[in-house]
Amino acid sequence: MRSKLQTMQARLSASDHLKHLGRLFSETVLIEVDGDEFCLTFEKGALVLLDAGPSRKTPWRFALRTDADALHKFWQARPAPGFHDIFGLVKIGRGRIDGDMLLLVKNLRFFKEFMALGRLKTGVEQ
Repeated sequence: MRSKLQTMQARLSASDHLKHLGRLFSETVLIEVDGDEFCLTFEKGALVLLDAGPSRKTPWRFALRTDADALHKFWQARPAPGFHDIFGLVKIGRGRIDGDMLLLVKNLRFFKEFMALGRLKTGVEQ
């Protein structure tokens, strides 16, 4: 999971489009996969810190919690219905979003596009 997040971090750094979308987003987000926690700290849309492991000391604003199989299906080049979107994961009971929903909604396009950076390209891992 850490290597996938690092790949997404590199793709984010290379995307002028996402840099523009996230220019007002400076927060920490929790991604939890099968109980493994990852705190992602964004500064003006750039992922500046990626901390693994549970930490009660790291405050986060919102969290996306899911299982590894659901996330694997989410990251397919052409995800199946329900796995195509973070709210789709919630709707089919394979994900949960906690925390500051208003902050998520204000930055929804940026966060959704960031999460989609983990998607396979033409069915081959890049």
